[in-house]
Order: sequence, then structure tokens, then C-alpha cells
Amino acid sequence: MFTSRVIPLLISDVDTDQIIPARYLKVTDKNGLAESLFYGWRIQVDGSHDPDFPLNQAQYQGCQILLAGDNFGCGSSREHALWALVGWGIRAIISTSFGDIFRNNALKNGLLPVVVDAIAHQRLVGMLAAQKQVSVSINLAKQSLLLPDGSVEKFPIDPFSRICLLEGVDPLRYLLKNEAQISSFEMQHRLVLERGKA
Repeated sequence: MFTSRVIPLLISDVDTDQIIPARYLKVTDKNGLAESLFYGWRIQVDGSHDPDFPLNQAQYQGCQILLAGDNFGCGSSREHALWALVGWGIRAIISTSFGDIFRNNALKNGLLPVVVDAIAHQRLVGMLAAQKQVSVSINLAKQSLLLPDGSVEKFPIDPFSRICLLEGVDPLRYLLKNEAQISSFEMQHRLVLERGKA
């Protein structure tokens, strides 16, 4: 379980090009991509940081949970969007829905997409409007979100992704944990095939 203050980005249909513009997709290294996160919104024409954009505001520095509008991460498939978010320090995003490809990529890159219903989302938005800064706690093991008013919201996640996130591994590393059993199976399978040829 972890607790963080929430960064509000209450815009619907944020696409992956808005998360990270296409001109930053030439790199294959994750390092430094956080600087390009929401570049078109964070950085003004003169190169200065827009003081009105939440990620530029001092009160949200170090926050690890983004509260997003509906259909976050829609648009084209680009893992760079996840790398930029994770590089900035985002560990979870709360929304009423996510783009399918983005959600799948998020789970594979250690970023938790938390889907809540519209009522819970609006309640959280209302708390932010009233208090400016609110913290929520996410318990992945219990698939629950503890809101500032003490209410608990459950969220869905597929069992395999949940295990990988809890263990801090990607799908390939999860499989490699069973390398001894895989090698044993392959050896026995090879012996069966060789016997069949004899």
C-alpha cells in the first residue's frame, strides 16, 4: 500500500501525443523522458514553465498519483508516454476509463491504472476543489482505494498484472523466475521426442 497527494489533470480524452509529443519518440532510452512529459502544456512558447499547469506547481512536486479525466491515454500506442510518466514519479493514475493500449502498456511498465466509477471520481474531484490538496491510499493487494473521507473504492485489475506489480517484475522477469522448471520441462520434452524417433 502507498499513500500520496493527488495531482489533478481533469481533462478528458488526453491522448498519448499530449502526454509526450511525437518528436520525442526517437529515443530508445527512458532516461530524460520525464522532461518531455506534457511538453505542449507544461512549457510555454518562450521555453518557460507554465505556472498554471499542475505538474509545474510546487504543491504537486513529489506527488505520485495523477487524477485524470475520462479516457486517459487514448490515441496511438507509444510506450514513451508511460516511460515519461514513470520517470516523472507517477506510480498510479485514477480515471473513469483508459485507452486500452495505454492501460496494457501501463501495467507492463509498473504504472497502475485505477478505474473508478463516475460517482467516486466526482467525489474525489469535489474534495480537491474544497481542500486543494488531498491524499489517497492505494492498496493493490486488496485492489482498493482509500479516499480522504474514509470511504473505500474497489478497482479491477487482472490477476497476472496484479502479481507482477506486487512482485515488482515485468511479465518476462516473472517467467524467468521459473527458469529451472522451464529447463526441466524442455529437457524431458526433448527426451520424449528423441525416444519417439528411435
